[in-house]
Amino acid sequence: MEESNPKRIRRVRYKGTHPKAFGEKYKELKPEQYKEDIEKVMEQGRTPAGMHRSICVKEIMEFLQIVPGQTGLDATLGYGGHSLEMIKCVLPGGKLYAIDVDPFELPRTRERMASMGYGPDVLVIRKMNFSGIDLIAIETGPLNFVLADLGVSSMQIDNPERGFSFKVEGPLDLRLNPKTGKSAALLLKSISKDDLEDIFRINSDEPYAELLASAIVTAISEGNEIATTTDLRDLISQTLAFLPADTRKEEIRKTCQRCFQALRIEVNDEFGVLDQFLHKLPEVLAPGGRVAILSFHSGEDRRVKKSFQYFFREGIYREVAPDPIRATAEECHTNPRARSAKFRWAIKA
Repeated sequence: MEESNPKRIRRVRYKGTHPKAFGEKYKELKPEQYKEDIEKVMEQGRTPAGMHRSICVKEIMEFLQIVPGQTGLDATLGYGGHSLEMIKCVLPGGKLYAIDVDPFELPRTRERMASMGYGPDVLVIRKMNFSGIDLIAIETGPLNFVLADLGVSSMQIDNPERGFSFKVEGPLDLRLNPKTGKSAALLLKSISKDDLEDIFRINSDEPYAELLASAIVTAISEGNEIATTTDLRDLISQTLAFLPADTRKEEIRKTCQRCFQALRIEVNDEFGVLDQFLHKLPEVLAPGGRVAILSFHSGEDRRVKKSFQYFFREGIYREVAPDPIRATAEECHTNPRARSAKFRWAIKA
């Protein structure tokens, strides 16, 4: 009996020039297969879905001054853009270690880097939080350079299933590692009005912190669920409906950004983790070791600045950045997500 030919399944049509739904952007999600399409997206100043465009690469690499044979750490691997440039510089004879907490993106980056020829002999990847930099240093020994990019990766922001963006429907999660801790939705179910107000005010300088905290806690106490990104966005919009019509839309957009950021910082304990990292950092650096930190929030930058200045006064760092370095106008034009970036550096005595 002849075997019947399997029925050919047609691929879903690419909807328009720029599909809106994340899952429909299959060309962007497979950059190795659609290089021309990816280049067009990037030329338009957009980040392709499922990718991340590293920021201040030139400025960071010029500062780190990496030479062959050195050992370094990328404390926030992400998509691996910075790691790729650093690993080229340590070879031959050197090694780059890289860590990240994201259980979904880390294996993808490991596979992508391995396909380029950077396996565990030269690139050692560990799933861990960078607050444990002292533990990784037991394996690495004194480090010649360390990089920490504190921004959330574009792959995380753009994927609606991760719940990082108020622009698309998704679960209100906001965790960098969704397998541990409490989601933002669960946090809101049990938090008090005063504590939520503090989160909005301290984590993102939200001017409507008290009003929004009251509205959210009241809504939940009345049995209304805030389980999705659009649930929270809609409640924010309703609460701020009193704003003047000519500024309302933009003010609501900014408030959504700040509130989502504040909740993300809280559920991931980002400030606490950063404080631990900065405290342990001098211990793991070799004499003359260099550290570069890229931040995207005033609270982060303030912590980095104070830590660097404190250890400088103590004679532990011999030199620190006098002012933050910003992305160039050209980079901000081609990659708008670079606009809020601040790069600070320090050199160990």
